[in-house]
Amino acid sequence: MENNVFEKLKKQLPEIQKGVLLKNYTTYRIGGPAKYFFAVKNKEDLISAMKLAKKFKLPVFILGGGSNLLVSDKGFSGLVVKINISDLNLKGNKAFAGAGVNLTKLAYTLAENGLSGFEWSAGIPGTIGGAIHGNAHAFGTKTSDLVESIEAVDLKTLKLKKFTNAQCQFSLKNSIFKKNKNLVIVSAVLKLKKEPAEQVKKNIKEFLEHRREKHPMNFPSAGSTFVNPSSVPAWYLIKKAGLSGKRIGNAQISEKHCNFIVNLQNAKAKDVLALINLAKKKVKKDFGILLEPEIQLVGF
Repeated sequence: MENNVFEKLKKQLPEIQKGVLLKNYTTYRIGGPAKYFFAVKNKEDLISAMKLAKKFKLPVFILGGGSNLLVSDKGFSGLVVKINISDLNLKGNKAFAGAGVNLTKLAYTLAENGLSGFEWSAGIPGTIGGAIHGNAHAFGTKTSDLVESIEAVDLKTLKLKKFTNAQCQFSLKNSIFKKNKNLVIVSAVLKLKKEPAEQVKKNIKEFLEHRREKHPMNFPSAGSTFVNPSSVPAWYLIKKAGLSGKRIGNAQISEKHCNFIVNLQNAKAKDVLALINLAKKKVKKDFGILLEPEIQLVGF
């Protein structure tokens, strides 16, 4: 029966694959197989894939750059749609970017063209779609500061919708796209500032040096594990709770930055999840603060 479904899917989507290991598509390098896997290069591909998922009643997970993500060791028993919509065009002080544009590529392309705004994103392995989804920010700049409008597909109606910045309902590490799983970002119009290219490149260099100094870049991770509470950074609470360097299996709370849980080598998703739950429990007990995970759990 399963092979029959796959053959039917393949007739409509020739490039669909079966049993693709998701650890190869996440920055954690953790995750079991996707039952079905399809990379979309445009919004038409996305709509076609979603029509078939509805027809065959397949659960769907939309995958961007694979950061801020922990995939179960069992994988995902449905269709994983990888967003590879990577068009990038510049006009004046605006960028028209597909959701799959890599953040580091975006930062450097803008720098070459004397456009400032995304220097903070250099070195982040995610995509602009993911940054908008979770309203990523660093070094005092939020993604929401730079978004003019968004185009998304509504998976319920399979129609395109446009959103102004206000309609995106941005808040701390959040947006309407994170709250409403039926909305999948396909492109964005970004508003930037004109600055000398050399200055923009200098900003990028400084931010990258800060990351190398403060973050555990030598091991795979999903980036920050928890959203920072308003009162005090999450790393500080985890460190004060005595969990710096705490290890379960081959997953470890980084000693360099305690809001990172790193994969030392072939770590299991269950070990990372155990460390997440331990940090939440210990910080709640010691400080009365409930840490909110920033990373998304898939397949659990």
